[in-house]
Amino acid sequence: MIKELIIDSSPNGATIALLQDKQLVELHKEQVSNNYTVGDIYLGRIKKIMPSLNAAFVDVGYEKDAFLHYLDLGPQVQSLLKLTKQVRSGGYQSKLLDGFKLEADINKGGKISEILTKNQLIPVQIAKEPISTKGPRLSSDLSIAGRYVVLVPFSEAISISKKIKSNTERTRLRKVVESIKPKHFGVIIRTVSEGKGVDELQKDLLDLISKWEQFITKLPSVEPSKKVLGEIGRTSTILRDILNPDFQHIYTNDNGMFEEIRSYVHEISPDMESIVRLHKHKEPIFDHFGIEKQIKGAFGKTVNLAGGAYLVIEHTEALHVIDVNSGNRTASKENQEENAYQVNKEAAKEIARQLRLRDMGGIVVIDFIDMHKPQNRKELFDFLRAEMQYDRAKHTILPPSKFGLVQITRQRVRPEMNIVTSEVCPTCNGTGTIRPTILLMDDIENNFNYILTEQNEKGITLCVHPYIEAYIKKGIYNRQMKWFIKYGQWIKVKSNPSYQITEFHFFSSKDEEIKL
Repeated sequence: MIKELIIDSSPNGATIALLQDKQLVELHKEQVSNNYTVGDIYLGRIKKIMPSLNAAFVDVGYEKDAFLHYLDLGPQVQSLLKLTKQVRSGGYQSKLLDGFKLEADINKGGKISEILTKNQLIPVQIAKEPISTKGPRLSSDLSIAGRYVVLVPFSEAISISKKIKSNTERTRLRKVVESIKPKHFGVIIRTVSEGKGVDELQKDLLDLISKWEQFITKLPSVEPSKKVLGEIGRTSTILRDILNPDFQHIYTNDNGMFEEIRSYVHEISPDMESIVRLHKHKEPIFDHFGIEKQIKGAFGKTVNLAGGAYLVIEHTEALHVIDVNSGNRTASKENQEENAYQVNKEAAKEIARQLRLRDMGGIVVIDFIDMHKPQNRKELFDFLRAEMQYDRAKHTILPPSKFGLVQITRQRVRPEMNIVTSEVCPTCNGTGTIRPTILLMDDIENNFNYILTEQNEKGITLCVHPYIEAYIKKGIYNRQMKWFIKYGQWIKVKSNPSYQITEFHFFSSKDEEIKL
């Protein structure tokens, strides 16, 4: 499987596309203004205790108070509260936990009112980003994630990913981590640690310890409801979690982003630094790699499949519903069962992709085409599970019900990716009527008078629909030549097939659009 990461950077943030065998499977948006990313640690202030919910509402600076449930406190919350109090009062000077006396674990069936009080300060971590009308979901069971390991304070446990099957390798990793981990810190060993040496694991662990020391250093002076320790950017997080030898290329269109990614890849996997490339073409990066077209085809209510079948995807407040339709795929009565099986398999593959692409969370109900043979239903269920194994979000798939419905629950930690694929007509602005096409050249030339005469712009480019470009350039003494004679400068004319017939835009010599 060939993997590529394409990053479209802009002043407002970055859009990150993950391709597998040239097909778009994940799309992420990293906004500059997003201060509530999963993994960020804030110094929260308890605003309200809710005994009926066994939870508390916490002020972390968001417009709505964040939610902290008793089960998300973590067994060592008393140690966290004690450390916070001592560090902020200057009573604890060490940056690690060597000389710190741990408190007893809290009772799993206890009450939050026994642990927290109003206006109390507590470090909390974003477990789920703000979604819809809800504030962030919090946890005070802190952890700091690295590439190979996750550091868990106030613990001595060493956990190993279940995906590492070899008992010999599990024993080796446990011994390595036991020899290098600091006192009162637990470690979760991630799947990518398999086969890694002591040096790589130790370097990753030391980076995480350094972050913990930053947290302790900032804790005494940080104001309540402010961020204490931030997670790395979404781009670096994705690279940290999924970068492996299957990756062929990482492209970005921004110099600063290019240097940042290359530096990060060099740090976590030096032998893969050469796969990071800077996109230098004038064509937009998503257009160049065919991503924009895939986005338009993959989002929206109806998703067409290659064989003529299609999916209808509906979103409600409580769940997502996906209906599989055979469309114009027809079959005789004899092989109707086989046809339904093939359509369902094709749909299952696309559904697994859609869940990742849209980052759909919560409950998903799929209505596959009815099949009568139990063997076919079992094979479809196994096929869907196999396709879902690439999904990094936690999920559970239930076997088909007696009505033929398959239910999936999928972890939701950030808002669903929702892209509107229908466009308001740029020429009529949704009114359904456009200016007479006979006046198009007059409109363009009126704008020339303003841009070239009043604004005194040089080296401009006119971008139009291909038909209009052909009309402007037709003949030796064409419109472009007349403009050269009239305005005393050559005006470049380019075409863009995505434009409407009467749509046109002007660009400066620096390739920036001239707003009119």
